[in-house]
Amino acid sequence: MTCALLFRLLLLTALVVPSPGKGLGPTSRLRYSRFLDPSNVIFLRWDFDLEAEIITFELQVRTAGWVGLGVTNRNARTGSDLVVGGVLPDGNVYFSDQHLVDEDTLEEDGSQDAELQGLTEDAVYTTMRFSRPFRSCDPHDQDITSDTMRVLATYGLDDTLKLDRDRTFVKSIFLLQIVHPDDLDIPEDTIIHDLEITDFLIPEDDTTYACTFLPLPIVSKKHHIFKFEPKMVEHDETMVHHILVYACGNASVLPTGISDCYGADPAFSLCSQVIVGWAVGGTSYQFPDDVGVSLGTPLDPQWIRLEIHYSNFHNLPGVYDSSGIRLYYTAQLRKYDMGVLQLGFFTFPIHFIPPGAESFLSYGLCKTEKFEEMNGAPVPDIQVYGYLLHTHLAGRALQAVQYRNGTQLQTICKDDSYDFNLQETRDLPYRVEIKPGDELLVECHYQTLDRDSLTFGGPSTINEMCLIFLFYYPRNNISSCMGYPDIIHVAHELGEEVSDSMEGMMAMNNVEWTPENIKKAEKACKDAQQMVIIKTIDEVVENTTGWIPEIIPTTRGPCLESSGGKVEPQDKTPAGFRAAPVGLSSSSTATLRCLPLAALLFGQGAFSWLLATLKVVV
Repeated sequence: MTCALLFRLLLLTALVVPSPGKGLGPTSRLRYSRFLDPSNVIFLRWDFDLEAEIITFELQVRTAGWVGLGVTNRNARTGSDLVVGGVLPDGNVYFSDQHLVDEDTLEEDGSQDAELQGLTEDAVYTTMRFSRPFRSCDPHDQDITSDTMRVLATYGLDDTLKLDRDRTFVKSIFLLQIVHPDDLDIPEDTIIHDLEITDFLIPEDDTTYACTFLPLPIVSKKHHIFKFEPKMVEHDETMVHHILVYACGNASVLPTGISDCYGADPAFSLCSQVIVGWAVGGTSYQFPDDVGVSLGTPLDPQWIRLEIHYSNFHNLPGVYDSSGIRLYYTAQLRKYDMGVLQLGFFTFPIHFIPPGAESFLSYGLCKTEKFEEMNGAPVPDIQVYGYLLHTHLAGRALQAVQYRNGTQLQTICKDDSYDFNLQETRDLPYRVEIKPGDELLVECHYQTLDRDSLTFGGPSTINEMCLIFLFYYPRNNISSCMGYPDIIHVAHELGEEVSDSMEGMMAMNNVEWTPENIKKAEKACKDAQQMVIIKTIDEVVENTTGWIPEIIPTTRGPCLESSGGKVEPQDKTPAGFRAAPVGLSSSSTATLRCLPLAALLFGQGAFSWLLATLKVVV
């Protein structure tokens, strides 16, 4: 009996990781940070190595209990990837890579792919720092990608590992940000200029597009705008959907005052070349050190159109707003003048999405063969360095794909986990070159299971859009290049007899939207000839036609196996930890691989009982 009890004691002792204190793991600065909950109890720092495909997290929570951090998906928490850890009252730490079997139940992964770098607890915080591969070979681990990631954070008030929905939070974050503002230069001669609508009474309508025309700063020599950020009244933040700044051609005759951008007076929709933009969830954005928006030369715009989209879904009366965009500019010139090219599906009036669709794809084609003719001068190769994605509430994913001479070259940008509430300008990991004659295709993925009527393209949040803005250099005069399908062909494929585009759109209301007809409509839209509309900063418009090419999916890179190997669904024995945390001996590591974390929590209460029992037996 004594031997049996000693063996049990050794097993329980092996579960507890000796805490080496402050010397545990790397202490390098992590560049990115964000609070993950409304009360600012959970604070996350992170950084990553793109070449090694390793990401490091540091989670700091105001608790003396266990903490957890992972990745979940849009629809359900079941299957979420969660790394948990904590510090016991005796100073020892526990740490494990787990997943959610259902909404409330955790289960330890067979393959432990998170590597502990530090776990401490003081009078206020429990702090856990660990690294993990972007893509492990464990099917229970969610991949870290350049998509929007839904980060799951949770904690307990003690070391009892039990999920509490009141202490569990999900926040959408773009984890793989390529450029951090701290890595960029801020010129000493920086000047600030605000473009804003002042004391505007927000109408009680669900959707309002307010536009006004404002002058850009007057400068005696060339300057560059190098940064912009939203400027909003705090209590109105939830009502401001997006803010766009459009450059106006210097020959444009512009109206005065504030009016509906797309209402009775078409003059308020003049100027279509976006130069900067902000949307829900975005923050400030600083251009790379070699590019900027040019000011002060004869070729530069002197006026802009400021567009603010308000969503007043609660129809609140008497709300005044003073929102806009703050520009930062300098006389210290960058190497390149930048521009913005708008791609996607021409929003109105052809775009439609059937109701009750699990998945529906829309396409917008751009053909660059006419760019040089419309630009009025040779167009150098376009170097794309950043992008902004935009759909409304039904949007689930977007991508822009490049073709040359009929062959797919690459995916320029994409997000397979798009979140309407996180729309921010993103940098590419490398610059993409677009040559005259290339074709650019935008694909938008929608889901309308919660809708029982057609969704049409339009300005309202409950309408839809399919847009990608490419940030590039050197600047040219092309402002947008967008496509839409031949709706007459689509109507005919759905069995509707129509003779013009307006009848074609009206006929969509006659279709019974069964799953079969939804797929038939999607295929008809893809197979139809596309009308491509190209527009310049001076409102010159040219049309051409084309066909939607096939998109070859991008292959995923190899997964990174843990030291225990990949866990297959049929495996019954856990494969073990990826690597031993600092401070573990080889013998304790081997024992730890054989025991689940649940035993640790049992052992916490049983440890002292075993010691007392041994004394009595001996």
